[in-house]
Amino acid sequence: MLSLAQRTLKKVPSFQELFQGKMAKEEISVDVLVIGAGPTGLGAAKRLNQIDGPSWLIVDSNETPGGLASTDVTPEGFLYDVGGHVIFSHYKYFDDCIEEALPKEEDWYTHQRISYVRFKNLWVPYPFQNNVSMLPKEDQVACIDGMIDAALEARVSNTKPKNFDEWIVRMMGPGLADRFMRPYNYKVWAVPTEKMQCAWLGERVAAPDVKNVTKNVILGKTAGGWGPNATFKFPARDGTGGIWIAVANTLPKANIRFGEHGAVTKVDADAKKVSLKDGTVVKYEKLVTTMAVDSLVEFMGDKELVDLSKGLFYSSTHVIGVGIRGERPERIGDKCWLYFPEDNCPFYRATIFSNYSPYNQPQADKKLPTLYTAAGDKPSSSAPKEGPYWSIMLEVSESSLKPTDNKNMLRDCIQGLINTEMLKPTDEIVSTYHRRFDHGYPTPSLEREGVLTKLLPKLQDKDIYSRGRFGSWRYEVGNQDHSFMLGVEAADAIVNGTVELTLNYPDFVNGRRNTERRLVDGAQVFGKSKRAVD
Repeated sequence: MLSLAQRTLKKVPSFQELFQGKMAKEEISVDVLVIGAGPTGLGAAKRLNQIDGPSWLIVDSNETPGGLASTDVTPEGFLYDVGGHVIFSHYKYFDDCIEEALPKEEDWYTHQRISYVRFKNLWVPYPFQNNVSMLPKEDQVACIDGMIDAALEARVSNTKPKNFDEWIVRMMGPGLADRFMRPYNYKVWAVPTEKMQCAWLGERVAAPDVKNVTKNVILGKTAGGWGPNATFKFPARDGTGGIWIAVANTLPKANIRFGEHGAVTKVDADAKKVSLKDGTVVKYEKLVTTMAVDSLVEFMGDKELVDLSKGLFYSSTHVIGVGIRGERPERIGDKCWLYFPEDNCPFYRATIFSNYSPYNQPQADKKLPTLYTAAGDKPSSSAPKEGPYWSIMLEVSESSLKPTDNKNMLRDCIQGLINTEMLKPTDEIVSTYHRRFDHGYPTPSLEREGVLTKLLPKLQDKDIYSRGRFGSWRYEVGNQDHSFMLGVEAADAIVNGTVELTLNYPDFVNGRRNTERRLVDGAQVFGKSKRAVD
């Protein structure tokens, strides 16, 4: 078979040609097929569209782009992202593409992160381990005692921690481990910390500075902001999903298939063909897929790879939304997102989604009936009334190691909001939302690398580039910017033979600002002249 460089490039048929004319349900050919129009798939498509040469097509079974970074709207007009997403970036190229899609100043709101941990009826500033000074005295003593022991042990230890739990104890001591790190991470990952490896941590978990923590305890001070998302952007309208709709709108519509026309039913890796639900067969030379890799190998019907993928573990995510009538209460203020390690609520994180944009909820003059109070009581009147309105978005994890009561989850979450003083029993609820995502978090389990170091190369030997949050299964490069660049770099690897930094060197990309320039033309493969874009 001719290589990608040797083939005569074929024009991708337009939507009208393919689905309204005589070509319907016939086989079409492209150089690169992209499955999935989330950040990773759109990153690949964006880059392929810049490169002068390869023909390409992107397909997605959803009617709108965004994938796990999309946004839902309730009938009452409340917006909820499919999980807690904000924009912060390690890559200039990502920034450029986002700014091209949403170029106006009024397209964005910029926020300073205001984040807390709920602990013993207190709001402890995030990160918890840097703000021991806010804890009750007995907890301060236990945490500092453990941190000192951990610091002394670190001086003489010559071995690496075997798992995430061991890393926690070595870095922070048992005081912090028992009060926050163990219970919170179990609520997030739905697996015990002993079953997780620690290579994924990077910049995601702050290691405490014993001297500063002790000084702040003595002086009664809090620590300053930490982390790459201390400042973040959020779109003014349409939620996070609006970003990816805007990015998709910068691409030629003839190269995009959504809904039934983009739903994959089979992947024939040997024949390099993908069958779509409407009967169309797409023949490719290279395949970039953002499907969950365990689902991909099922679509391929490859027993060896299916058996191998069973070593991967993941948790499911429930997203709960609660729309409330009334002015945003003072106890909520300008809080962004909040963490809940204790067992008085089923959720591990709450986002005050109405604080991100005034357009994330109905305007105050819209009349909505009260469904019930937070305590579950019927309203005194069923007549629609005006707002204002505010909203809370909650996340709950589920796995075989952490089952959940899905039937009563909404009720239990609202009770959890009362238990944590986020809501009062008399607050009027005007809208609710609940959606479960089977693949929520790709768990960095102890077995993960052993699987991925075999599975991903075996797929690539078949010219299949499995990339993205669940495509490459590396949570440490699973944010929106990472995911987008996984697609971009896969396209560059296919066309120019370049190294995929984000996939292969997570610590490198997370530890720096990536300002590299990219080539528009694929000179190394297609023999075109090089010209650069900033």
